Amino acid sequence: MLWVAIIGLVATAVAVALASRRVLFLYRLATSGQPAPERVEYARANAGAEIKAQLVEVFGQRKLLKWTPSGTAHFFVMWAFFILATVYLEAYGSLIQGAVTGKPDFHIPLIGTWAILGFLQDFIAVAALLGLIAFAAIRIKNSPKKLGRGSRFSGSHLGGAWLILFMIFNVIWTMFLFRGAAVGTANFPYGPAAFASHLVARILPGSEALEAVGLLLHIGVMLVFLVIVVNSKHLHIFSAPLNVLFSRRPDGLGPVPPMRSNGAVLDFEEADPDVDVFGRGKIQDTSWKGFLDFYTCTECGRCQSQCPAWNTDKPLSPKMLILDQRDHAFAVAPYLLASEQERAGFSEDVLALLEKPLVGEDGVIHPDVLWSCTNCGACVEQCPVDIEHIDHIIDMRRYQVMIESSFPSEAGVMLKNLENKGNPWGMSEMKRADWIEELDFEVQLIDDKMPEDVEYLFWVGCAGALEDRAKKTTKAVAELLHIAGVKFGVLGPMEACSGDPARRLGMEFLFTMLAQQNIETLNEAGVKKIVATCPHCFNTLANEYPQLGGHYEVVHHTQLLAHLVEEGRLTPITPIDQKITYHDPCFLGRHNKVYAQPRDIMAKVPGVRTQEMHRCKERGFCCGAGGARMWMEERIGKRINTERVDEALTTDPDAVSTACPFCLVMLGDAINEKKNAGEAKGTLEVVDVAQLLIKSVKQS
Repeated sequence: MLWVAIIGLVATAVAVALASRRVLFLYRLATSGQPAPERVEYARANAGAEIKAQLVEVFGQRKLLKWTPSGTAHFFVMWAFFILATVYLEAYGSLIQGAVTGKPDFHIPLIGTWAILGFLQDFIAVAALLGLIAFAAIRIKNSPKKLGRGSRFSGSHLGGAWLILFMIFNVIWTMFLFRGAAVGTANFPYGPAAFASHLVARILPGSEALEAVGLLLHIGVMLVFLVIVVNSKHLHIFSAPLNVLFSRRPDGLGPVPPMRSNGAVLDFEEADPDVDVFGRGKIQDTSWKGFLDFYTCTECGRCQSQCPAWNTDKPLSPKMLILDQRDHAFAVAPYLLASEQERAGFSEDVLALLEKPLVGEDGVIHPDVLWSCTNCGACVEQCPVDIEHIDHIIDMRRYQVMIESSFPSEAGVMLKNLENKGNPWGMSEMKRADWIEELDFEVQLIDDKMPEDVEYLFWVGCAGALEDRAKKTTKAVAELLHIAGVKFGVLGPMEACSGDPARRLGMEFLFTMLAQQNIETLNEAGVKKIVATCPHCFNTLANEYPQLGGHYEVVHHTQLLAHLVEEGRLTPITPIDQKITYHDPCFLGRHNKVYAQPRDIMAKVPGVRTQEMHRCKERGFCCGAGGARMWMEERIGKRINTERVDEALTTDPDAVSTACPFCLVMLGDAINEKKNAGEAKGTLEVVDVAQLLIKSVKQS
């Protein structure tokens, strides 16, 4: 058996050397990018949450198990890698023991003869084999050749996926060849509990030569597989746990990270575009976490299948956004990692790639891809390996807006209005309090300090104060708080835009200016608790203002109203005989996990019958307004709001409800188009949940 050990160990040394060389290359490439010290600091400071994330996301496969049967198949194949590691430990033990003693009857000390371990090894191998069959069936059924854009595998490297399935199959059959032959030679440490191995042994001769061949094949397949994995999309086997470890909580949908240059947060008063990194203008500006995203993408296409832009025939595929950057990074990596002397010998093709803009008509990413994103978060929510697509998009937008001044022209009007008037429409700040005059009770206008008896600052928001449809929600919420006896005040003309549209567009400087202005106003007024009707304001105030020193207890109006109804301070009595379907705002739902409260409110309104659209809650479909798209024309493909209203109409509703002024406007516009075309009943309306509640409470 000495020759068997020599072959096995030499092959192992060669494969490990090749794999290590590739891993070193990947490490050097990632660390050639921008530092991301905040990722390490967060992981270190939140060790408990990170351990839980590893258990739930990696070992528990939470996100993948939402997709059955593919999630179930992946669960068993993934666990096969862990459990069958014990088989490889036994294989190497047999390799060495056979060389030393001449009898390869090795078993793992203490546990190596337990029936339960032998059973688990065989069970997980058989389950993985069934999983491979399921994967093959899914890929054939969802082939891009059949479904085109409708396939989540559209754009993926299909050949590599089939190669990986083939290699896993080879691991399994060589395992049973090795173990079945070992049963016949009495070298197998497990009894009949290892059912599959004993079954295979019935059709194999008890031959030590066959056992040796099976052993070498099993080890050899694993070594070839290792080299393939570190050079393929299945690198995620090793990188996914790291990507999960360094992702943001919860689910990668936390606040947009502040702009950093060389790891330090940019101070715009001192920043120099000629020296500092402003967003992402070239692949080297990507942080090492961004490179880790590239390495970890499995090309599964779950992000693509959920993307509202992709589903309405726009060029943005979150998957391809990552893959195109990854392929470009690998293409220019030899130059990036070369010494100054070595760079002189590179071909013109490589140099041409280096000159290729990251974003441009002939760039790595086309501008239409970049500006199609609504920041809805569906891609990040669905990604099983915690890739943060929105971060990549925001960083590229920052460079385009702040350095290249290249962005949709209509968005420029919005930015000028924000800068000059503090709201996207350019209306006078004095109009922010006009809605108060339409109420029959007094609203506290705060122009100095919050009175002690005022519990909440009502953050009205630009739409809530200035847009006619959104003002109905504002008045409804104010009236409900008044009825419930909740003391609140508003800033009126002192309030400016939260800055969300500027930040999501990529104009970080303007966001910072607006946010600092608002934080100063809030702090001087002594504000502690805020209620907001706009999910975009809610998300910005709660999650992003702390980056600039603004720390407040922020709730969305549906959260507060649901609490007041639960306490009995608001009692809906008058029936509303309507069938209603609810649309989840992205920045309330996916970004902040507020799904229950709006539905709880509607459930308490007598007469209301609710029916969910097929895409709802965490799989809800965007209205098309996020990511500053509210102020950009939608010229490519089907309008996202039209697609969403088409879904709503399948439930035959009397009304579509929501909890966001942006959604109210976008869905309302699409519904009006449907009415004009005779495709929706004339009585169909879109209303905020608060409007339903006040109608039932007030009429009582």
